[in-house]
Amino acid sequence: MVLSDRDIQKALASGRIRISPKPDYSRQLGSCSIDLRLGAKFRVFEHSRFAYIDPMSPLAGNMTTEITVKQKESFILQPGDFCLATTMETFRLPPDLLARLEGRSSLGRLGIVVHSTASVFEPGWNGVVVMELGNLGRMPVALYPGMRICALTFEELTSPALVPYNKKKSAKYAGQRTPLPSKIAEER
Repeated sequence: MVLSDRDIQKALASGRIRISPKPDYSRQLGSCSIDLRLGAKFRVFEHSRFAYIDPMSPLAGNMTTEITVKQKESFILQPGDFCLATTMETFRLPPDLLARLEGRSSLGRLGIVVHSTASVFEPGWNGVVVMELGNLGRMPVALYPGMRICALTFEELTSPALVPYNKKKSAKYAGQRTPLPSKIAEER
């Protein structure tokens, strides 16, 4: 069952879902979702330094650079480009809820996608949203820290997860606060 705006507000008020800083309901609460705002940290690939990515190489994490954009400045996402970016908000889920990351239609109409595969946040998640931003359009798009960039919807599980994400030994991204590079090489 997907939570409605009413249920999202109740879950936030009771602490069942925690979002920090606290959302402005008048601007961020939708009928069944809550918008999150773009943070200032981006991770970009240094494609001119490396010929290819070998996901099983420990060097894969060194192929990116983290950039912090100053307030009121923009990050320009070029056509066909890809980067990782964070939200301003961190959030925490209980063991009986999952969250799904959704793009915003207004940005989609400019060619901006916010995830390529990682759209589910498992029960027990705690951290920022790290988005996989891409520009599918033909023109560069300016993105500003603080702008509403994505939305989360919440779904109830039929019972609490036996092993929530924050309790898994394989939880590589638990508690992340910056756009961490891929850690797939740790799966060997």
